[in-house]
Amino acid sequence: MMDFKSRIEEKLATALAPAHLEVINESHRHNVPPDAETHFKVIIVSTQFDELPLLARHRKVNELLASELAEGVHALAIHAYSVSEWEARNTGAPQSPPCLGGEKR
Repeated sequence: MMDFKSRIEEKLATALAPAHLEVINESHRHNVPPDAETHFKVIIVSTQFDELPLLARHRKVNELLASELAEGVHALAIHAYSVSEWEARNTGAPQSPPCLGGEKR
C-alpha cells in the first residue's frame, strides 16, 4: 500500500494536472509518533483554478482526498493557486505556523 504522501501526490497530479505541486509531510512538527503521516501541507498550482474562488479550490482538493482524510490524515493545509497568482507571488506559499495544540506540557 502506498504511503499517504504518495497517494496525495498521485491523486492531485492525475485530477488537476498541476503546473506545480508540493506535498509536504509536516507531521514531525506536531505531537505524533515518529514517522507519522497525519499533517500535510499541499501547494498546488493549476489552470483548473483560474476561474474558481478560493473556497471552491479547497473543496475540490478536499473531495479528491476524502479517503485519505477519512483514513488518518488529520490536518491538510491547502495553498491552491492559479498559474498567474503563483507567478505573481514570487515568494512561494506561506510558512506553516508552529503547532499550538496537542503538546505535552
